[in-house]
Amino acid sequence: VQLVESGGGLVQPGGSLRLSCEASGFTFSNYRMRWSRQAPGKERELVATITSAGDNTNYADSVKGRFTISRNNAKNTVYLQMNSLKPEDSAVYYCLAQSWPKAYWGQGTQVTVSS
Repeated sequence: VQLVESGGGLVQPGGSLRLSCEASGFTFSNYRMRWSRQAPGKERELVATITSAGDNTNYADSVKGRFTISRNNAKNTVYLQMNSLKPEDSAVYYCLAQSWPKAYWGQGTQVTVSS
């Protein structure tokens, strides 16, 4: 099982990034997918969730209206489009695959928002 995130980097405040998480080794279309983040010295925060079919999404209040989660089950990939980025969005972003009782985490990708 692998979840490989990509797309992180350094961006100025107000900018955009698109994260990708490519899955392998399990039936991706059966799993709910989530993006979480963790900043230094802070607890991990759930950012966005998408159902296995992609027909329902949910967001943390801190990112609502700025971030969009989506998925392509044919490509075994989940995305996080991040717009209007703020310095407080800086963190390591992780994707998570869940289908109770199984859960798989990616290794994370760093996002830094700074001028």
